[in-house]
This record gives sequence, structure tokens and C-alpha cells, in this order.
Amino acid sequence: MKLKFKTQEYQTRAVEALADCFAGQPFSSGIRYRIDPGEDMSLMKPMQRDMYASPEPDDAGFKNAALELTELELLSNIRTVQRRQNLPLSDGLKKDDKTGCPYNLDVEMETGTGKTYVYLKSMFELKQRYGWSKFIVVVPSIAIREGVYKSLQITADHFLESYGEKARFFVYNSKQLHNLESFSSDAGISVMVINVQAFNSRSADNRRIYDELDDFQSRRPIDVIKANRPILFLDEPQKMEGGKTLSSLNEFNPLFIVRYSATHKTTYNKIHRLDALDAYNQKLVKKISVHGVTTKGLTGTDAYLYLENIETAKDKPPVAWVEYEEKSASGVKRKRRKLSKGDNLHELSGGLDQYKGFVASDIDARVDQLSFTNGVELTAGEVTVDVTEKALRRIQIREAIKAHFQKEQQLFSQGVKVLTLFFIDEVAKYRQYDESGEVLGEYAQMFEEEYKCQLNQVQTLEDSEYNRYLKGISTSDTHNGYFSIDKKSKRLVDPKTKARATETDDVDAYDLILKDKERLLSFEEPTRFIFSHSALREGWDNPNVFVICTLKHSDNTISRRQEVGRGLRLAVNQLGDRMDDPMTVHDINELTVVASESYKDFVTALQRDISNDLSERPRVADESYFTGKLLVSDEGEVEVTPAMAKEIYRYLLKNDYTDSADHITEVYHQAKRDGTLAELPEALQPYAQQIFQLIDSVFSNAQLPHIGDGRKAKLNPLNENFHKKEFQELWERINRKAAYSVSFDSNELIEKCVGYLDLKLSVKRLEYQVQRGTQKAEASYQDLTSGQAFTVKESQRVKYNGTLHSAVQYDLIGRLTESTQLTRRTVAAILSKIQPKTFKQYQMNPEDFMAQAARLINEQKASMVVEHISYDPINEQHSQEIFTIEKPENQLEGAYRANRHVYDYVVTDSKIERDFVEELDTGKEVVVYAKLPRSFFIPTPVGNYNPDWAIAFNEDDVKHVYFVAETKGSMSSLELREIEQAKIKCATEFFDTIATAKVKYDVVDSYDKLMNIVR
Repeated sequence: MKLKFKTQEYQTRAVEALADCFAGQPFSSGIRYRIDPGEDMSLMKPMQRDMYASPEPDDAGFKNAALELTELELLSNIRTVQRRQNLPLSDGLKKDDKTGCPYNLDVEMETGTGKTYVYLKSMFELKQRYGWSKFIVVVPSIAIREGVYKSLQITADHFLESYGEKARFFVYNSKQLHNLESFSSDAGISVMVINVQAFNSRSADNRRIYDELDDFQSRRPIDVIKANRPILFLDEPQKMEGGKTLSSLNEFNPLFIVRYSATHKTTYNKIHRLDALDAYNQKLVKKISVHGVTTKGLTGTDAYLYLENIETAKDKPPVAWVEYEEKSASGVKRKRRKLSKGDNLHELSGGLDQYKGFVASDIDARVDQLSFTNGVELTAGEVTVDVTEKALRRIQIREAIKAHFQKEQQLFSQGVKVLTLFFIDEVAKYRQYDESGEVLGEYAQMFEEEYKCQLNQVQTLEDSEYNRYLKGISTSDTHNGYFSIDKKSKRLVDPKTKARATETDDVDAYDLILKDKERLLSFEEPTRFIFSHSALREGWDNPNVFVICTLKHSDNTISRRQEVGRGLRLAVNQLGDRMDDPMTVHDINELTVVASESYKDFVTALQRDISNDLSERPRVADESYFTGKLLVSDEGEVEVTPAMAKEIYRYLLKNDYTDSADHITEVYHQAKRDGTLAELPEALQPYAQQIFQLIDSVFSNAQLPHIGDGRKAKLNPLNENFHKKEFQELWERINRKAAYSVSFDSNELIEKCVGYLDLKLSVKRLEYQVQRGTQKAEASYQDLTSGQAFTVKESQRVKYNGTLHSAVQYDLIGRLTESTQLTRRTVAAILSKIQPKTFKQYQMNPEDFMAQAARLINEQKASMVVEHISYDPINEQHSQEIFTIEKPENQLEGAYRANRHVYDYVVTDSKIERDFVEELDTGKEVVVYAKLPRSFFIPTPVGNYNPDWAIAFNEDDVKHVYFVAETKGSMSSLELREIEQAKIKCATEFFDTIATAKVKYDVVDSYDKLMNIVR
């Protein structure tokens, strides 16, 4: 398989934030210079001359053009970018004295959101806008270096499609210095990836970068590099803050430095922020659940007892799955069984004295707790204190395998392969060696035993595709270890980590797990469980890691965010497509962490880590916070005035959305989740989206991501309602699949785009900043040489009303063609027909004109596609297996106990949906209904669409016996997102095509609305 990449709006914003910082920089195709040839090449051997000869006779190189913006202009650009995102404004260009670089920018992006992709795309954008082409990616470790190199490989074709060129890239190696010649002489995008050890280590190999080398024509490699004035991208800069490392960066003579991280320790000029809260709330990363495994002391007893989970079933009391010890003829063995209320462990164990008094008195599924008559209580995940390290690890492995199977049963039908990752501290626990060769280590033995046990419970006699898949994989083949390999013995070994190091620097430890990322994602590759050294914690990830299990002692020096980071990226299916449909993204993408501590302790530590990393977020929503912020609407940009800020503040107070300390309350967040937020005052409504974004930017504990306890997920079985003839008839009417086709007249699209551009296009005028200052009365020599001899007394921003005369030669038609995927002829026709006053805006601000025009054209294009779509039924149907294979799991506390639904419980996502279900389940007109599984979808040009409900009514009570419904909190088309509107229109066309007269599809916001339609 091949991973696919697509243009994502949130990543594009990060790229544009960087590029816009240099607005006004003239385009240059690169400054031509003569590469230092070193010693007289005529004295060299022919082979040496061939290797190091420059491709052009004059030894031409192409270095980055100098930054021509003044510091004042650059600061103004940076502040404009910051204001656009409502980030704290830089008072000045914060410089790094250690690196010596005066221009330092920070981009904050949460782990798993694609920061590597963002800075690679930024290279192409900077080349396209300004002509800069020499880039160096500096990383703190071999692992991250190999990950970046892999990303350069797999994104090459994607960027070729987007920008029309490929980057030339290489990993710096002191013994392969010919790459530096090509880096300097290539006029295209050239990227060097280097780890800090390669220039910041005392070893002979790593010091070569500073030495005059005989095999490099008596030149120093660092001199050849610095001649290019490269742009430096630092990946994970917080790990490269040592004084020696930072001062070494000055040797590269960087044009400017951009730092990319999720957790910056030192900030300079932050130009973009996508932190943990943003990523979670925008559903750009997986949500998290935790299975904590911890010991619990039992006073006066040596009993071993482990409570796995509480199981519930329809019309039956809950039971507890426990592991305990049982006496048999061959000795005492541990056994797993279900425990019901009243069961006596002393009797079940064969009379073992340690279990006297252990009679189950209560099994509470709401809190997953088992109580005994002797006062002992256990919560799921707890094991008695009389447990060895070996027993604890076995329990963790069992929990990880169970979580893996649960997720795999849900996602297999959607073409998503599930991977589980075990972190261990020494190779011997996984692989050992004796006279016979390689043998299983302790953890590998445990894994195979527990895997076979769980497999027997999962597999059924049903001849399903999933069962055939499981039968085709042997236990020994489904797990693998990725560790360093000793070059002499060819055996797996522990990595060579330096003192106080947290990662290995062994290159071969990463080959399979990094270079064969695509292979791991394929169902054809049997490996589903990965054992790796804990030193491999950072630097790699795989989108389909759904379970992480840390088989080691809790380490307080490692943050919980680091532990979960390897599994946060959104999953991909067998076609390489990201599973990021906003309607179902968190139903599919959930990471389970099996921790060697209690659920409460792990979650507390994780949320503390997240909160600490959000220290720059504002904490109070008072008038001063809102004043001066930037709001954007169709009418243009507006700065929040003190009067507007007072209105926002009063709105929050009036609705109890803030407390007496001006902190955002849980009332606000709950109302937002339920879709019941109070309306803003009329004057503020045009800016509603931006105002609520400002409110959401204020940190509160209620915003922290909800981290569930995976054990509370109860199996939700199908019931007899599924087999009712009414539901079976409904299913036969709607399960037909269809393919869509789209055809429309280009002239019609042109006319619609012309009218829309004339109506909506509003380009932001450029601004310039006037600053007035005076010289200090007593300026020191240091002030004079550092540019600090003057103090700014007054600053004013003035809109520029004239025409912009830029040295940059823009390809307007080409840029719009690329952004809209229309032909040059169509784009040219649109531009030629818009009104002169509309086109005149291009001269005021070309960049904003192109961005706005592309967005508006794409909106009309999407609208046209939907209007001209048609569906043709195909000879395929959705199988009833989708109701059983996915085996939906619900949180018992939040699920609705239903009577007429095909499952026992219904999960609701909002208060509106909950109210709808309660009336649906009690309405006498309803015979049976189902919340449709995620695998039931309708293909559309804007993504697959999954309707909410299928409902069968009593024939005597309604006109439309069968109904497919979509529930929305607002019926106003203006309040529905464009993508949702488009999908709903497509669904209407789909059901009009495939359904009979007795099936009706519509969008409703309440049960009353539903009944008005069907009667």
C-alpha cells in the first residue's frame, strides 16, 4: 500500500503563517556564486576529480538570497500573522544570542498532527514565493532523523503534484561529502537532514565537519554548507537547548531559524499554535482511553485476586471476570472465571484458606466495582498486593491483547489494520539465545499464551472474512521485535544509550519500524503486535497504533504525553486514506494505553502534563482579554473595541458561562457540546464563529480532553428487534449500494464564479506601521552596536490605499489553477469576466486576492458538483454483518437503555440527540429503529456520508412506513457547515434513486418534526 496525502486546511494555515512573515521579500531564483574548489584539482587522482568536480565548469553554486526586509518590516509581518491567530504579539524580534541568529520563529503543533509534513511543505512554499531553496533540518536523534528522511521519501510525489517539482534530499554523513557539492550546486530545492551528534560530538567522525579534509580538497565541510545561507528548521528544539549545541548552529550561518515542536521550552516569536486542546477539539488526533493495572493491599490476607472487568447483559445481573488461585490435584494454579453475586471464593478455590470471607456481596457495573462480605472492594484493573512483577506484566499483556481484539473487530470491516505496541526495557525479556539459537523471552512466552487464550474467545464458527483473516495468521508470526542488531553475532541487543540519554542512536534499530511503515499497515503483513525498546519512545510513529502497553516500572522522568505520543496520529485504511471524517473520527480513532499504574494516577499525570504545556494560554475571559482582538467576517476584518468586549463579557456573565473569577465554566462547555449555546447579541452575530474561538482559547480544566477507562466499555449486543420483519424489510430497501457521477457545464460554473467573486471578494488592504522614537540620553557602546540606542515612543498602523508595485512576478492564473484544480482556460475566463473594480483589488494585495479568489471559486465548484450529481445502483449491497462485525461498545454511564432499538443501548452525542432518542423509543408509532453502523455510508464527492437513523413505523399510523433520518441541532442551512449541507443533498439524491415510495429521507431536529413529515 502507499500512504496518501491531501491538502489539509489546518496544515495549510501553519505553512502560510511562516510564508506570510516574509511578505514583501522580492522573489529571487537564487544568488549565483562560485563554490570553493579547494586545492588544485589537477593534483588529484581521476576518480577523485570525477567525484568532486562541480557539474558546471565555473563551479556555480546557488545560495539563498539575503533577507531584504528591514527588522521593522519583518516584525510588522510577524505581528500581522500573530494578530490573525490572536497570539501574543511580539514586542520585538527576540534573538538567540547563543546561535547568533537574529531571526527566530516558533511553530507549535501537537504530536500526531503532521508537523514534519508542514515544514516540508513550507520549503516548497518559500521556494515558490521567494525563491529560497537551501534548507537544513536539524534533529536531536537518529530516530527522528530517520523519520524525517522517510517523510521526504513518501511525500515526494504529493509535493510534485502540488508544486511541480521534487526536492533533492540526503542525510549528512561525514564520509559521503560529495552530497554537499550537489547541495550547493543544485538550483532546485535541496534539503539536508542532520542530527546534532553529527556536529556537536567530540568523536573523530563527528568532528570532521569542522576539519580541513584531504579527501574534500582541503576544505572544511562546514564552510561549504554555510556559503549557502541555509534556512534551518529545528525539529524538537527543546531537546537541543544545550549551550554548545546552540552555539554550533551559528556555524551554519543560517538566514533564519524556525523551530517546530509540541512542547517548546524557550519561545522566541511564536507565529502559529496548534496545541493539545486545539488538536483534540478539532479531532485531529486520537482520543485516549486508559486501562490502569495497579496493586491493592488486603490487610491480613495473602490472597491473589485480579478484577478484569464487570460484564453486563440484557435481563441478567452483572457478573465480574476475576483471576484467582485454585487448588487441584497437580497443585495450585491461577484460573479465570465469571463471579456472580453470592459466589464464595473459598469454595471455588478448593478450600484455600486465604479466600475465607471472600463472598461476592455486590457487583456494581456503574463504577466497575466488586465488593465482598469481608469488606474488601476491588475496582476493575486492581490486583492484590501479593503479586509478583511477572504476574503484573502478564496481566498487562492480557489487557493489551483484549483491547487489540476489541478494536480489531470494530475496524476490520473498514479496512483498518490495528497495531499494538509494547515498550520494554531489555531485549532479554523478548528474545534470548542458547545453544539451539534464538528462543522466546519471558514476555514473548506470556504473549503467545495469552494470545491463544484470547483468540479462542474471539474466534467463532462463523465463516466470516474476519475469522478467515485470524486463521491465516500464526501466533508466532503475529508479533515481532524491533531492536538493535549486533553486527558480529547478528543477535538482538539492547541499544547503546549514552549516560542520561533517553533514546538509542543505533541506526539499525529503526529499519523495519520506520522504513517499512506502509508494510506494517497492510493486512498481508502478519505482524500486528510490536515489541520495542523503551529507548525508541520518540522519533517514530505509525498511524494505526491503537494500543500501547508499557511493560516497565513507572518512570516519573518521562511525561505521559511522551508515552501516548506514538499512537496519536489518525489511522489510515488499506487504500492509504486517512480515517478523518469529522462525523466519525473519534468513533474510529481511540488509543488505549495499558499502564502499570492506576487509571486515576495515569490520567491525573497526563492531564497535568497537558495543562503545564498550555501555560501560555489565557486563563481569564475578562474585557481586557477580548479588547483589541481581530475578528473576520465577509465584511472584512474588525478589531474588538472596548464596547464590543464589554458586550461579550456581559453575554458570558448573563448565561453563567464565566464565574466570579472570570474563568470559563463547565456550563459553557456543556452547552457547546449539546448545541444549546445562547445566541450572541445581534451586533456580534456576524462574528460569532471568531468570538467563540476566542472564548475557547481561554483555558479551563473542563476543556482538558476526556480520557475514558476502556474497561467501562460494555459489549452492546443485538437483540430480537433486529430480527423483526419490519426491520428486515427496511434493511432490504436501503442497503443497496450505488456509484455517483458528476457532469456540469463549464460555462455555468464560470458564470456562477464570476457573480460570486463580484459579490463576495474583499481583499484586505496592506498596512504599514509608523514608529517614532528618540535616542537614549546616554547610549552605551553596546546600545549603539546592538541597535538599542533608540526607544520607540509612538506607533501607528495606517492602511495603504495605493497600488502595490511588487518585484515579485506572480503567475496569477497558475496559482489559481493549482488551488482550484480547474484548467487555465477556465480560470482565465473567470478572471476576464469579473468586474474591473473586483479585479483592481489584485493590485492592492496579490497574495490575499489569490487566497480569497481560490476559496470562493472552490465553494462554487463544490456547490455545482453536488447540484449535478446522479447515482446509479450497482450489484452490491451492505451486508447485515456490519451490525455484528463492528460490535459497538458503549459507555454504560452515557448510553440510553432502549426498548425498540436493535441494540440494547444507544450512544447519543448531544442533548438534542438524546431527547430525540427518548421520544423515538417511547413513541407508539415506532416499531423498531437503528442507529446505523459507521460502515453504512453513501459515497459523495465531499467524503463518505453516514446517516444517523433507520426507522420503521406502524403502517396504520403513518404515510411513510420507513424513514432514514439525520438529526441536526439547527435546521437553518446557514448554520450547517457547507460540507454537511453538500452531503445531505447527495444523500437526498441517493435515496431518491435507490429507495421505493415507502422510504423517506430527511433532516430533522426533533421527534415532532419527524412525525410531521411521515404522517
